[in-house]
Amino acid sequence: MEATIEKKKTKTKSKVNKYKKKENVFYGTGRRKTATAKVWLTPGSGKRTVNGKDAKVYFCKRAVLLAGFEVPFNTVDAPPLDLRAEVFGGGVPAQSDAIRMGVARALVEFDSKYRKLLRSKDLLMRDPREKERKKAGLKRARKAFQYTKR
Repeated sequence: MEATIEKKKTKTKSKVNKYKKKENVFYGTGRRKTATAKVWLTPGSGKRTVNGKDAKVYFCKRAVLLAGFEVPFNTVDAPPLDLRAEVFGGGVPAQSDAIRMGVARALVEFDSKYRKLLRSKDLLMRDPREKERKKAGLKRARKAFQYTKR
């Protein structure tokens, strides 16, 4: 009876990790208020792309926001790197700050010797300030209705 029973051989598929780290791609995540940025740096010519658009187009040529996420690049002496970022949530200024944090984290992944320098400029630290929640019985978080004496 044992001879007639054949065990089915199950072929085990080798699981391929689709999130495996690719060569010469450095990833960092940044957050600010409710904005989140996924940032990828690759060696290249220094092209900046945010949500599939050129950074100048995405930030409407607002120099302050464009200069915001260039700070980590100017702090370290890294070779020209292409930046690709996906941002969502929050407003445009918060998204710019989230990209800056993501770039700083990706630069640390690129070369760990940059960590000390970026940390001294507070580029690796998340800004903890968030919008305070509205309380019951108030107009906003702390603003009360006008007091009437009579």
